[in-house]
Amino acid sequence: MEQLTHNPAGNFFLLAGPCVIEGEDMALRIAEKAVTITEKLNIPYVFKGSYRKANRSRLDSFTGIGDEKALNILKKVHDTFGIPTVTDIHTASEAAMAAEYVDILQIPAFLCRQTDLLVAAAQTGKTINIKKGQFLSPLAMKFAAEKVVEAGNPQVMLTERGTTFGYQDLVVDFRGIPEMQTFGHPVVLDVTHSLQQPNQTSGVTGGMPQLIETIAKAGVAAGADGLFLETHENPAVAKSDGANMLRLDLLEDLLTKLVRIRQAIR
Repeated sequence: MEQLTHNPAGNFFLLAGPCVIEGEDMALRIAEKAVTITEKLNIPYVFKGSYRKANRSRLDSFTGIGDEKALNILKKVHDTFGIPTVTDIHTASEAAMAAEYVDILQIPAFLCRQTDLLVAAAQTGKTINIKKGQFLSPLAMKFAAEKVVEAGNPQVMLTERGTTFGYQDLVVDFRGIPEMQTFGHPVVLDVTHSLQQPNQTSGVTGGMPQLIETIAKAGVAAGADGLFLETHENPAVAKSDGANMLRLDLLEDLLTKLVRIRQAIR
């Protein structure tokens, strides 16, 4: 985690990739493009991809190509490009398994209070990224972080990803970034999930990708240590979260603008 938070350029770090691993070629293409851009801009980069999607609205929603196959693709991304990778885990029994393949384990927002999951993740010795529950205040995340630390692992990141607003929307309270930073851990803003519109009557989550740049700019200006965003070559055909992902060909322009903001506030 040190290489992410103490980089010579003083930039934010970036966790980015597709929502879910759909195949090897697709993952390698996205990773290659992101590596090229982030190296050019001196942004420390972590490739993101879920090996399985456990939280789906409908039974017929796509969940993955198979755990072992997807995890091996994440390992290939790491080995090919020499970059760290991050993936979600959903149960305590998955922690040790996933830790064999990736560098950072991510705790989904809905599961951020699950003690056995947090402890199992901590015991792998990997960096743990805990997403703030949509139902929690930023200050309540202190206790989630403490569970990991008290289990013997100080390598914790916290991620803001919006707060439930009514039945079908989320809002970002940017005060949460400096509030969670008081715990002494890096704080990430999940740009694209913050723009979800969950619980749609169709059973497919909606989103507002036209606001990705707005939310990302505000997050950098608010002092986020890192940014998280999901990106895809063609979100319209993505098998998960296409409604709020960033088109890959827009990534470089967005990051270039965000680096300028980071430089200005420093």
